[in-house]
Amino acid sequence: MPIDGVNGVTTNAMTNALTSVSGTSSDRGASAVSGSGGDGFAASLGNAVDGLQQLQSDSKTLALKAVTGNLDDIHDATIAATRAQVTLELVSAVRNKGVDAFNEIMRMQA
Repeated sequence: MPIDGVNGVTTNAMTNALTSVSGTSSDRGASAVSGSGGDGFAASLGNAVDGLQQLQSDSKTLALKAVTGNLDDIHDATIAATRAQVTLELVSAVRNKGVDAFNEIMRMQA
């Protein structure tokens, strides 16, 4: 199964967040031109983190059901765990790139 199939929700959320920041989205208004476009990106990243927490919670619940024998299909638990892992890696990579960009900007100012 491709990564988009396992992690389609997060991939779509991040694509929408990046699209709204780059300016190709049709719902950006004049306020984004005036410099407040970062608010939308911050909200999108916040939503991605909230989604990550929900995926981890679902994964934990399904793993508990699998251990206790209350889960009919073990594949559900495996897919949920993989989805949570891939999402965590994606959010970590985005965070690391943001920190790297911030540090590079700080180096330019010095």
